Amino acid sequence: MYTKYLLTLPQVAINDFHSLENRAKSSWFCTVDPQGVKVGSGGGTANLLLEAFQNEKLDDFSAWLCSDKKIVIHAGGESRRLPAYAHTGKILAPIPILRWGRGSALNQNLLDIQSPLLEEIIAQTNSKQNTLVASGDVLVRNRGKLPAIPDADVVCYGIWGTPEKASNHGVFFTPTNGSGEFSFMLQKPDNSQIAANTLSHHYLLDVGIWVLSNRAIEVLMKKCGWDAQTANFEGGIPKNYDLYSDFGLSLGANPTVFDEEISTLSVALVTLENGEFYHFGRNSELIESNVRLQNLVVNQKEIWHKKVKPHPSIFIQNSISQLTLSDANKNLWIENSYIPSTWLLAENHIVTGVPQNNWNLSLPSGVCLDFVPVGDQKYAIRPYGFNDDFKGAVGDAKTAWLDSAAREWFDKRNVSIDDLADVDIQKAAIFPILDIESIDEGFLTWLISKNPEVNEEYKRKYLNAERLSATQICFEANLSRLYAQRSHFLVQAIPAIYRNYRNSIFYQLDLSNLAQTIASNSIELPLNGELNGMQQVSDYMLRARIEQFKNSSGEAFSDKAFYALHQCVLQTHGYNVEKPLLSVKDDQIVWGRSPLRLDIGGGWSDTPPYCFINGGAVVNMAVELNGQPPIQVFVKPSVEKKIIISSIDLGEKEIVSTYEELERYDQVGSPFSIPKAALCLVGFHPKFSKLNFQSLEEQLNDFGAGIEISILAAVPKGSGLGTSSILAATILGTLSNFCGLDWDKIKICSKTLVLEQLLTTGGGWQDQLGGVLHGVKLIETEPGFEQLPVVKWLPTDLFEMPETKGTFLLYYTGITRTAKNILSEIVQGMFLNSAKHLRTLDKIKNHASVVFDAVMRGNHEALSQTVATSWELNKTLDSGTSTPEIERIVEPIRNDLKAFKLLGAGGGGFMLMVAKDLAAAGRIKSALEANPINKKARFVDIEISKTGFKVTRS
Repeated sequence: MYTKYLLTLPQVAINDFHSLENRAKSSWFCTVDPQGVKVGSGGGTANLLLEAFQNEKLDDFSAWLCSDKKIVIHAGGESRRLPAYAHTGKILAPIPILRWGRGSALNQNLLDIQSPLLEEIIAQTNSKQNTLVASGDVLVRNRGKLPAIPDADVVCYGIWGTPEKASNHGVFFTPTNGSGEFSFMLQKPDNSQIAANTLSHHYLLDVGIWVLSNRAIEVLMKKCGWDAQTANFEGGIPKNYDLYSDFGLSLGANPTVFDEEISTLSVALVTLENGEFYHFGRNSELIESNVRLQNLVVNQKEIWHKKVKPHPSIFIQNSISQLTLSDANKNLWIENSYIPSTWLLAENHIVTGVPQNNWNLSLPSGVCLDFVPVGDQKYAIRPYGFNDDFKGAVGDAKTAWLDSAAREWFDKRNVSIDDLADVDIQKAAIFPILDIESIDEGFLTWLISKNPEVNEEYKRKYLNAERLSATQICFEANLSRLYAQRSHFLVQAIPAIYRNYRNSIFYQLDLSNLAQTIASNSIELPLNGELNGMQQVSDYMLRARIEQFKNSSGEAFSDKAFYALHQCVLQTHGYNVEKPLLSVKDDQIVWGRSPLRLDIGGGWSDTPPYCFINGGAVVNMAVELNGQPPIQVFVKPSVEKKIIISSIDLGEKEIVSTYEELERYDQVGSPFSIPKAALCLVGFHPKFSKLNFQSLEEQLNDFGAGIEISILAAVPKGSGLGTSSILAATILGTLSNFCGLDWDKIKICSKTLVLEQLLTTGGGWQDQLGGVLHGVKLIETEPGFEQLPVVKWLPTDLFEMPETKGTFLLYYTGITRTAKNILSEIVQGMFLNSAKHLRTLDKIKNHASVVFDAVMRGNHEALSQTVATSWELNKTLDSGTSTPEIERIVEPIRNDLKAFKLLGAGGGGFMLMVAKDLAAAGRIKSALEANPINKKARFVDIEISKTGFKVTRS
């Protein structure tokens, strides 16, 4: 089903949301909460749903609820305690790049970093659970696997927290017996309330993410005054009804407040065991939450941003700053601003929207300052205190402004408050609007000073200026100007971030997103000859993408990027020299053979450069086809001092007499590229040989024989079973035995990774490890160029027990595809830190542990689900993984299938099917054998290999 976002935003943010945020109207609906009345979060949800329904001009509200998945985000509040983003909504507040992360954009906001989790949750819901409600001023992160979603009308997400935190949030209570039952909910309970329940209940903090079934939505709508007969609310607007303190308190087995209708709804609690909760409700939380996010990782090996700030609570983004900061500066948030060196800052400042200036300005501690564009030329100047809550009448002694009593500000400036004394400070017109020419440092100092000098000129300027309240700013702000200024400063900052690449986050950004910004703004980045390693790889690919956005091919830079990656691998693994020695008698044959691999989960996480930075995790199994290992290599001595290579399955033969002929392993279309590269790696080339020879003939004379290699790959090309890599490993392993090198299986696989880099085909390590190592296994590596696998073998019961073995079917589709093209596109996404690619790759890697668990438990149902999930993840990574032809194969047998996936890169080759049971497997085989999609399509019998790669001598 399609997923749509429904947002409440401030009035001014609705007008240009789609253009400014570059989001499609078909997928994003925005409205404002009813004005002038309180409707609560429940009423706001009901109103938002109704307006979204009416916007689509449909007739049946209940049918509309079922039609699509909906993510509802409430971001239209007044934001009294975080004024800087009141006019956009806190959900659009910019969030700094994480110093340890990759794939973020310089202009990312809270919505960008929260939406992936919300989309992951809604994707797991069933057909009756179509609405997710979330708060717009929080960020929830979940590390690792997301818990399954129970089949309930209301599903609430919670995390563990302290009593201090609980007193500011909704709190769920669940019995200590471990049942996980949702017992009841309290809103902002104090310590005594929590203590009274802790002997019998555990408690969790409500993170503001609720999944509601269609039935739950209908009950909520009714509570808000919805009349299904008239398809409207009583009185035209929803009742004041809160989702959390009204609806929520009536949920559970023992609700705090009993409600007969709500009691009929089933409710479940999902604990995010590894969840993290960040609140952005007030000025201090904006900084505190970002400090926590930046410090999630303290391992310096994983931190790309090397610059050490005077204090970790300093954040400067989308800005031009010439400040020299010191240890005295802390709790600074500077965004979308021009801050010259003539400014002096202290601590506890929020500074946003400042236009270019040369003011000599000193901000006292605790003073915040926003410049909000209004109209075509003017700015609303909004000074306030770091701890102000914009609550209470202006004349009330308890009402704060600029961290002092609001009335003191007027008294010290001899400004009358007669007209404002009884007005709520949020609604008081106290912020002057001026054009940039009318703003000077003296007037700003008069506005923000705790003890200003008496100045009639500034007083007149203030009184004569049009003034707006905080509420009015949310109606009058010109967000097009705000976004344009932010973009202007960001573009100006990019060259500086690039020049400071050693200490900046430049090469961890989403470089594809960055390339578009660079190309569209004609930013010049001079070539940097000091780059090495992965930075050089990323730099070349960034330049290739920039050229593509300029409608040039970028191929030259792309080739350089892949070459730089090859060099990284070769420098780590490849430039070892060998001394091959003839270790067989002149009539012996060395016979190597290997099974193929079926990838179940985790494939792609083993591919450089992703695995170099994140490590990889894959579950696969080694299988023989139709009772034999399909990859076979024969090596024997030859009297003639030449190398003779022949392919049994291709009917091809080549004689190699010189080093020059041998090093043509990268020649496009050569059937013997792999054995030529393998011969080089075992030492039959000057670059890889311990001894120096003038010619290949001289080396073979010294070796004592020529070499005859025969290859058999009894599997169709483009199979998706790792054929090329396993063939390379089998040749290397057989030659190792023949030449007395005695490489173990892990070294053979490491050399295969090098061989593939020599051939420029790239590729990861799972194929060769999958075939060379026997059985079913989880293979994991740590980050780093030295990819050393840790292997955990799994039980093979599911694939060998009579009652389940026959449900696993291997079907050759007869459709061929080239993995290199698919690989190249996805690897480019890795080079560029593409957020979409990285998020999917992280899920793919984490999914390997889910597959591991299913196999360990011998759970056929769970394993089937992991196969289906693997297929969905592969399709997310590359839309070309599936094709209409593949769908035609599956459609007639879908009712008998639990799951299926194409193996390897997809697009064709072999398909792994999991039938519902043995009878279903029989029906599947009968159906496809009776009506094959093409003449080559067929089923192949599989057996788990007990040996993996095996080499023997005659």
